[in-house]
Amino acid sequence: MSESRVRKILALFVPAAIVLALGAADGGDVPSKLESEPAGWSDLLGPSSAGLDAWTREPIPAGGDLIEDSPWSLDRETGVLTATAPGPDREWLRLDQVLLDFVLHVEWRIVPDPSAKDPAGGVYFRNSNDAGWWHQARVGDASGGYLVGATYANLLTKKFDLSGEVKENRVKPAGEWNSYELTVKGRNVTLWVNGAVANEWNGCGVPRGYLGLEVERGKVEFRNLKLKSL
Repeated sequence: MSESRVRKILALFVPAAIVLALGAADGGDVPSKLESEPAGWSDLLGPSSAGLDAWTREPIPAGGDLIEDSPWSLDRETGVLTATAPGPDREWLRLDQVLLDFVLHVEWRIVPDPSAKDPAGGVYFRNSNDAGWWHQARVGDASGGYLVGATYANLLTKKFDLSGEVKENRVKPAGEWNSYELTVKGRNVTLWVNGAVANEWNGCGVPRGYLGLEVERGKVEFRNLKLKSL
């Protein structure tokens, strides 16, 4: 009997949490929380959402100027958000809501472009309003899948980079969709990437903050942004 058939049978008789634990134990992929716990999610960019009216463009660093033409474009019917890096300037798109503990599901892909060198961006969480404190799940062309930023600890801003602690590089190349889930609870942050936890961190010194998106180089598309408060 195939593994997939066994899982379907188990799902009929065994609680979901046990099935997920079995999957993790045998090295198989673990479903996203959006899939395994479908109730209680808010759509941040889809047709039922407020769209970009709920988001604000902010320069990096704070106090700078934004380019006149927004690099962000949302297709309201599909919920796909497209963004192109604004040249030498940098900016992020901030959700106008301060959040405590949550799970964020987001799907993204790098748009293939031979002229774009090392396309990259990220998904922000628990940022300060001016992004002086920032925490990011990095995205890239077959790269990323780790947490990086500058958090607040012991009355100081402390940089961190967990690229060297990635359990497995599961990020797909340009043109293919990737799924991230960020679980942020207290000081603990877990980054799930395409079926498995790739990065974990227990040092977040900021108890609340803003979500955001950034495209630093190249062109990136985002879709299926769903949020669940914990």
